[in-house]
Amino acid sequence: MKIGLAQTRFPKSANEGLETVKQMIHQTSHHHCDLICFPESIIPGLRGVGYKVDEYNHSFQISALEKICSLAKQTKTAVIIPMEWQDELGFHIVAFVINNNGEILGYQTKNQIAPDEDFFGYVPGDGRYIFEINNVKFGIVICHEGFRYPETVRWAAMRGASIVFHPQYTGCVDNPEFFNQAMVCRSLENDIYFASVNYALENQKSTSSLISPFGERLIVGQQNAQELLVYDIDTKLATRLLANRFKPDLLS
Repeated sequence: MKIGLAQTRFPKSANEGLETVKQMIHQTSHHHCDLICFPESIIPGLRGVGYKVDEYNHSFQISALEKICSLAKQTKTAVIIPMEWQDELGFHIVAFVINNNGEILGYQTKNQIAPDEDFFGYVPGDGRYIFEINNVKFGIVICHEGFRYPETVRWAAMRGASIVFHPQYTGCVDNPEFFNQAMVCRSLENDIYFASVNYALENQKSTSSLISPFGERLIVGQQNAQELLVYDIDTKLATRLLANRFKPDLLS
């Protein structure tokens, strides 16, 4: 399965975010990728990290999602598109999954909200899901979840995920080694691929990375560089051995 990780610049508006997504999907199709994943809340942008972000507009979000579905069908590319989304339960950070026929398979909510995100009224979701594209099962964990709640990744690995995608935002941090090594831990402790997708940011110390089931950094994004990282993963290498040996009943 050939995947694309879209390390994009932070959007100046929701519309710019959409245009960036469209450009990257076209670029991905030129590389014949099966699936592309974007950073956390690429439309309209992530709140509370030092950038101006457009007010939430549900009509625009619906329209953007429809356009991305149409492009996914046109290019025969599956898409993981992280967005803000309002539903009957509240205001969420989510990641929609769209197959290469332009069909929405569902979305994963961010269920572990970071403390500094409480200010914006985000409501945590209450479910986790496994998705499947081209007979490859995968999970999604969003930023804070993947770094500080390893249970979220193990949940997916125990249910057959060969790879977990990790849309995120990590800017100029004092301890980049924590973020970089956490990615490696999520792969090694489960024997799966871990694909972390960050923005292209000034002064960043941690960038997008694809980690193998053996803890190798297969591809690593450049600092402050908008780029598409492409890799053809071999899902047979994701044995999930350690994840399957976990005995959750011992914690009760």
